[in-house]
Amino acid sequence: MAKAAKLAFWDDSWDLREKDCPCDVHFIEWLDREKITDSAIYHFGTGNHHHVGLECARESRRNSVLGITAAPQEYDKYVELAIARPEVLRRYNVVFGDIYLLNERLLPNFDVVTLFHLCEFRSEKTDSYGGLTDLEVANLLTDRTRRGGHILFFTTSFAFDWDGPMSAKRVIARWEKERPVERVGDYKSLLVYRKKE
Repeated sequence: MAKAAKLAFWDDSWDLREKDCPCDVHFIEWLDREKITDSAIYHFGTGNHHHVGLECARESRRNSVLGITAAPQEYDKYVELAIARPEVLRRYNVVFGDIYLLNERLLPNFDVVTLFHLCEFRSEKTDSYGGLTDLEVANLLTDRTRRGGHILFFTTSFAFDWDGPMSAKRVIARWEKERPVERVGDYKSLLVYRKKE
């Protein structure tokens, strides 16, 4: 019997550091600027801080967030948060898993999708257990975005414009051709698209 491949997980986590990774802070600001409330959001990468989930759960926003993390430390922090503040669970749920193993049949439709960490985590190990590509992840989550909904990317991610095997910028360029989306602008470190009606 062949040895089974182990999950490629992220053995690190970070607290809210607006200087290094401002995407979550900018995202909440963008939601407020656009007056987006009572919406369903898919959030790729929760951070130890769980800023997006906590802020969206506020009564003034009432956004429901499904987050995914491949960092055990971040998931442990979420469990601690859930125990300490169960009211947050009404609007914020997190799964531990590999975004490259998403099952479209288990996903609802979303109003907003964040793909801030596109191309940051995929490796040869992901191939060993049949994980999706970054383009396939972007396509799948776009298919699960309602018409008129938004898909956002993080332009100062280390993988956005790097010289590695595949940058997020290159994936986005292909994705734009394959899905009915239009670029609607930038907000600070974020690149914002809308799914066509």
